[in-house]
Amino acid sequence: MARAIENISQNGQPTIELLDLFPRQGRWTESDYFRLPETNRIIELSEGRLVITPPPTDQHQRIAYKLILLLGNYVLSNNLGEVRFSPTGVRLSKGIIREPDIVFMGNEHRDRITEIYWGVPDLAVEILSKSTAKDDREDKFHEYEKAGVLEYWIVDPFKKSIEVFILENEAYLLFGKWVSRETAKSKLLDGFEVSIDEVMA
Repeated sequence: MARAIENISQNGQPTIELLDLFPRQGRWTESDYFRLPETNRIIELSEGRLVITPPPTDQHQRIAYKLILLLGNYVLSNNLGEVRFSPTGVRLSKGIIREPDIVFMGNEHRDRITEIYWGVPDLAVEILSKSTAKDDREDKFHEYEKAGVLEYWIVDPFKKSIEVFILENEAYLLFGKWVSRETAKSKLLDGFEVSIDEVMA
């Protein structure tokens, strides 16, 4: 967090007194979070902690761009709802605000969309990176599950795979895992499919 709010004084040293203006890790509230200045950095809130991740790699952004185009065009052409990409704040529950790489909200849940943040989306996509893989597979997995996100995609650039989890009886079940030369598909968005090789190329 120090780097995010670092202010260089005239002698080139960080003005560490600024840290006193912010809560300590473990004590952040939603109110504190929403008072942060606008930034294109990924900053999330979970259990009173700010989670700040490094900027995404070019590979990450290339995959995200392809998925956004594919999903966005499918949703738009079928008038199914709305698609957004990070950074878009998603309030999963009180005190938990995440910024998935891609989110979809169906028409029936448009009332969950506000100018400041999204409520629980119908579908969330996370593209793994070395710095976020553990969080995406553990903390976020359980937070999305508990919040009621109906479908969760985990895109793994390293293994060139896509895993799709669907919510059944309040728990995620693996709907399918697809690798090179295969086609991943959604259960929620019937008919939406993506070629693994096309996305990962």
